[in-house]
Amino acid sequence: MNTSSIAVVKLSVEVITLPMSDVERALRFYVDQVGFTLDVDYSPNDAFRVVQLTPPGSSCSIQIGSGLTDAPAGSLRNVYLVVTDLEAAQSRLLERGVKVGEIRHKTPIHAWDGGFAPIDYASFADFSDPDGNSWVLQERGYRNV
Repeated sequence: MNTSSIAVVKLSVEVITLPMSDVERALRFYVDQVGFTLDVDYSPNDAFRVVQLTPPGSSCSIQIGSGLTDAPAGSLRNVYLVVTDLEAAQSRLLERGVKVGEIRHKTPIHAWDGGFAPIDYASFADFSDPDGNSWVLQERGYRNV
């Protein structure tokens, strides 16, 4: 097989489905507190509802609703939201009533052993939605292409 003639297929994450117990509560949390934009709220019948929300500046959305997943409510872990100013993002979320954890900083990449230290390299903070789906805010002021 000649691998030099195989085209690279571009893959893009477009939507992440979040399992939750209460669609209205989750909708209010993500729109009113976290600041996501409501894109779609569609329910053709009582058994199915899809609500699509997009974080500001993101090309990937989340979906919440009824009849979307059989995953247990709150079982999604560590979805990253990348920000350029973690302190500002943390402050904004705290002002809106989101319980955001303390900011922590990863040690330099060549010395990283999985621990965190008080330095300015790869900073993180965590929060969860009302069902316990967890998010990680990551500060990164640049993006490798």
